[in-house]
Amino acid sequence: MTERETTRLVAWSQELRRVHGRLREALSVTRASLADGTPGKAATRELLLYCHGFCTALDGHHQGEDRTLFPAIAAAHPELRPVLRSLEQDHSMIAHLIGSLRAAVDRAAPPEELDQHLEGIAAIMESHFRYEERQLLTVLETLELAAAPGEVLGPM
Repeated sequence: MTERETTRLVAWSQELRRVHGRLREALSVTRASLADGTPGKAATRELLLYCHGFCTALDGHHQGEDRTLFPAIAAAHPELRPVLRSLEQDHSMIAHLIGSLRAAVDRAAPPEELDQHLEGIAAIMESHFRYEERQLLTVLETLELAAAPGEVLGPM
């Protein structure tokens, strides 16, 4: 294996960490915009912009994993299928939580309720990211996958 091939293979683990870091940061900015905003509709309109970006990015990340990354891992490492199923279940749960947050933003829910939604997403997302990194980073260092990072890990 050439040095360039090794760099590309190791890059999948680095890409995953980078995307997780950006999603963590996006959630932090979203929560900060809620905390800094004035109560009521003005804060909700601003939050809607942050929420839309964060929710779209997180959803896109999980769709890319489900569609491209996880099947490639399952093919190369069938013993990880139970781990991948668990991660896909997390994706479904997070999608449900994001849907609830979007609905709350659309109906101009009070800031306290919006923060509760964000807190729930943050807790599940962080647990999910840590588990995923523990289980998959080593595998990603050797995974051969010919695809664009945005296709595999979402548009972050």
